[in-house]
Amino acid sequence: MSSVNDIQAKMRANLFVSMRRRKEKLETCSLERMPDKKKNTEDNYFTLRRQRWGSDPRLQTCRGKLQNRRSKLNQEINKELMLRAGAENLYNATNNKRMKEQVALELQFVNSNLQLLKEQLTELNSSVEIYQGTSSKSSIPMIPLGLKETKEINFREPFKDFILEHYSEEPDKYDEAITEFMELRGAMRTPERDESGVALLFEYFNQLYFIDRRFFPPDRSLGIYFEWYDSLTGTPSCQRTVAFEKACVLFNLGSLYTQLGARHDRTSAAGLDAAVNNFLRAAGMFRYLHDTFTNAPSKDLSPEVLDMLIHLMLAQARECLHEKALLGHSEDLETVVELSQEAAQVAQVYSQVLTTISDASVKDYVPASWISMVHIKMEYYRGRAHYHMAEALLTLPVDEKDQEQLSIRVQDTLQFVHLSPVSNTTLDITVPTTHQERTLLGLAHCRESVLVHEEAMRQQRMCRDLKKKSALSEVLCFGHEAAVHLLDLYEEEEDLLNVLDPPPIAPATKIQLSLTAPDFSQYRVEDVFKLLGPVAVFSAKHQWSAPRPISITRTPTQGFGFSVRGDAPVVIAGVDRGSLAERAGMNEGDLVVCIGTRDVKWLPHDEVVGLIRDAGNTLSLTLVTPCDKNYYKLPKSKSLKDISPHSTTSSSSGVSSSSSNSSHFGSVNSSTLSAKDKDKRNSWNPFKRSTSRDKLKSDSLIDCNVILR
Repeated sequence: MSSVNDIQAKMRANLFVSMRRRKEKLETCSLERMPDKKKNTEDNYFTLRRQRWGSDPRLQTCRGKLQNRRSKLNQEINKELMLRAGAENLYNATNNKRMKEQVALELQFVNSNLQLLKEQLTELNSSVEIYQGTSSKSSIPMIPLGLKETKEINFREPFKDFILEHYSEEPDKYDEAITEFMELRGAMRTPERDESGVALLFEYFNQLYFIDRRFFPPDRSLGIYFEWYDSLTGTPSCQRTVAFEKACVLFNLGSLYTQLGARHDRTSAAGLDAAVNNFLRAAGMFRYLHDTFTNAPSKDLSPEVLDMLIHLMLAQARECLHEKALLGHSEDLETVVELSQEAAQVAQVYSQVLTTISDASVKDYVPASWISMVHIKMEYYRGRAHYHMAEALLTLPVDEKDQEQLSIRVQDTLQFVHLSPVSNTTLDITVPTTHQERTLLGLAHCRESVLVHEEAMRQQRMCRDLKKKSALSEVLCFGHEAAVHLLDLYEEEEDLLNVLDPPPIAPATKIQLSLTAPDFSQYRVEDVFKLLGPVAVFSAKHQWSAPRPISITRTPTQGFGFSVRGDAPVVIAGVDRGSLAERAGMNEGDLVVCIGTRDVKWLPHDEVVGLIRDAGNTLSLTLVTPCDKNYYKLPKSKSLKDISPHSTTSSSSGVSSSSSNSSHFGSVNSSTLSAKDKDKRNSWNPFKRSTSRDKLKSDSLIDCNVILR
């Protein structure tokens, strides 16, 4: 019996293999027969689609690997948090002593695993070198932000149910729109690290404006939950509002700007300008979030953290400006003194960042390497400020007329560069008048530069994550060696033994920075659910009746008995008493959504009137009745109640109007008339009877607002 079963199994396997080979052969033949033009069209389609829909997660780039590791760690942290919550609930619910001991032991393991996972995530957030540009290895690293991660969401069933229930339309015809929106959200999770990634995030954010108005009513929930992981801790946060989704997308935009700023070539003026631009855009994005988004469920969206990020991005932009000033500076004393003040300005802004990041509500949240990096940069640029001053006083030439004294212009400059001595151990020379005083002040600055650089190097050695950063070590060592070399040139000076602390250098700058607010109108999008109608009317917050078809049949001597106004959508402005329209069930304020089988929700007034006329003596309409009729009523000055019900076709004197709702994401345009047209309209008497019915019909073509009676 077993041998028979084996034979049957082999026969089924062979049949399956042969069928699969036949299918592959047919597919190969069909591909070979495909015209080259069709092949090229499909290749171009997939190329464009790949360019639009973000980066491929399978690409093994360094930043891609880092983001994938962050995503996996976020999921593991979420799993451990769920286990811990369940164990805590069980511990609180049970009274069994043995069970409590087992659960307590399990909680210890879960907390240990959670701590290890968070340490790994902190190490990833400290990986600043991966985001740096290849040509920036000789520069001090910048601090970028990693993107927030999110889960996939299936919008298909909730959106279809809402379309059927609220809009009373066939949901299957919106399958393509739902798929496009879901693909857009999936691509937004892995944006390219360039301008196309920025455009993709802006496109999704602007699309959320329409999604929020279309599918999220203010009085109930669709059961859609937006879950995002914290950028630095991996802790998940979940909300049902689109506002939370928008805030997380904006945070990712700011994070992407920080990565773009860090990767630019900082050895050229153009690269430094681009880096400054990106850091200012990141600061502007975080400022916009800080001012507009409240009640943050995650720590990275809290006001304290956003305020710290704003200061950090401004400091890094200021740092890039100082590096640009170093590229092409002249070797005159006054210029080098200005560089000293610029470096002191960078040190001061990093001192402000250190104060902000050391706050109790922020210090335990951000990686320790960030605090150390900010402290290192503060000390490093303090050292550079003293080095530039020492270089100006010790090595650069003075006034040619008098080698013993500085020029009057330089003396005036030094009066504002040096602050007054702050203690008894501070050198009281601020403006040297002799060569000896100049040397003494220069050596004091040089010695202070060496000490401050050593403090920066000590801070790096104390940080476990930063002591392995080769680029940072090279920059700090180069600055320290330059100061030591300059000090060694004057080791024979007798005054060296009596050197005191130099007076502080006053920070100053010639360039003022301003935040770059996000420009949402730069990335306009088209509503993927445009078929539902103008969003100003057909939205989730408005209610209307189910679409009802009506049919009106008239004789050549009769009129339909109704008037229309507005466009996109056209509104029934008035219905004559006892007319065919009233008997068919038409009401004032109804919206015309279909004429025959054609959807007219987006058509302008003229085209709708033309379709009604082209219908002849039999007119089929689909109407909906808004629940809030006051929104669509005509003003009292343009009431049509007194218009004669005996006319068959005439032209109204009212102005064509449509509701206009605008925002920075989209608008519904309103039609307007010039002053000349208004005068012509007001001079025409709508109550005047024509002597001929044919002349009356021709007059009806004058104005776009037509009373169809």
